[in-house]
Amino acid sequence: MKASILDLRRRPGEILRALEQNEPVIIFYRGKKKGVIYPAPNRRKRKGSVKEHPAFGMWKNRRDLRDVGKAVRVLRKERFNAL
Repeated sequence: MKASILDLRRRPGEILRALEQNEPVIIFYRGKKKGVIYPAPNRRKRKGSVKEHPAFGMWKNRRDLRDVGKAVRVLRKERFNAL
């Protein structure tokens, strides 16, 4: 699709429809090509367990986080003492 700067302002719906149909949009300004907008690639969500994520369990060996309630109180202590 070809679009001018004015089309970006007045007809954004048409431009979005073209992008949804995986059509690049060529932007013109005063008859000269200024840029191209390409549709974003469709990424499908991977189905799998949360346990398979690389960040899962990265803090399992930290002793200071074994008691979550205590760790949160330590973090908030400074904020409450500032009042």
